[in-house]
Amino acid sequence: MGALNVLGTALVPCSYDPLTGYFRDGCCHTDDQDHGTHVICARVTQEFLDFSLGKGNDLMTPRPEYRFAGLKPGDRWCLCALRWQEAAAAGVAPTVVLESTHAKALEFISLSQLRAVV
Repeated sequence: MGALNVLGTALVPCSYDPLTGYFRDGCCHTDDQDHGTHVICARVTQEFLDFSLGKGNDLMTPRPEYRFAGLKPGDRWCLCALRWQEAAAAGVAPTVVLESTHAKALEFISLSQLRAVV
């Protein structure tokens, strides 16, 4: 059986354009090497992108050497569970795509918290 999402069904791809995921496979898959636990599929907002930049993670600047065009509001991206949690505490968490959010997210954040910003 493949990976499950937070709803207990098959994990659905998050985004192929931009290509997201720890493994850059379009899904929020994870393993023990993924120390950031990139499992939350979110539709990013400018507020979240600014928040992330303030935390030292610039997701907006293109990085062609990594085939990364930079994110813009509305893009879907696999976020680190703890960064999403920090953003939620600051009131700037982006909406979550539950079908594309890996079940491992539930080790950090409750389903009700994730649903609160869907």
